[in-house]
Amino acid sequence: MALVTSLLEEALESWRDVRRGLIEEVENIPADRFDFRPAAEVKSVTELIQHILEVALMMTGELTRTDTDFRRAPWPELLGLYAAHVRDATAKVELLGLLEASIQDGERRFHEAGELHMLQLITRFDGEQGTRLAWLHHGIAQEMYHRGQLALYERLMGIEPALTRNIRASS
Repeated sequence: MALVTSLLEEALESWRDVRRGLIEEVENIPADRFDFRPAAEVKSVTELIQHILEVALMMTGELTRTDTDFRRAPWPELLGLYAAHVRDATAKVELLGLLEASIQDGERRFHEAGELHMLQLITRFDGEQGTRLAWLHHGIAQEMYHRGQLALYERLMGIEPALTRNIRASS
């Protein structure tokens, strides 16, 4: 593990770790099971991965703007501004490619924006003030939450989650 030299680098290292684990869980699910959903009203594996991508792309786009405004448009429209193309990706290989590409692009864009930019105040979805960096952490937590959902989906399909397998193998 490299020495963390800034608050931004610390956040990006956390995001890389969460995304790496998320990708491992997605790789762990057979391509022919991406239509699985635990209940009729719940997102399928594909839809859940698409949602994760939409939020990550929107988060990256908004937080790296000079005029960040999470209230510039209603939620579905805001997602569409940054991630309309994500719904076209339905195959496992496409979704994995987008997960890889979006983290690489996100890191590049956050580095270009810089740490001082990330420490500036913005108006959040709830109308309250917070830093861009705090909202980046919120996005990372959202991604980890959905990684847990995928692990539960795996259990329901009779698949041992990648994280469980990795822990068991290292003991």
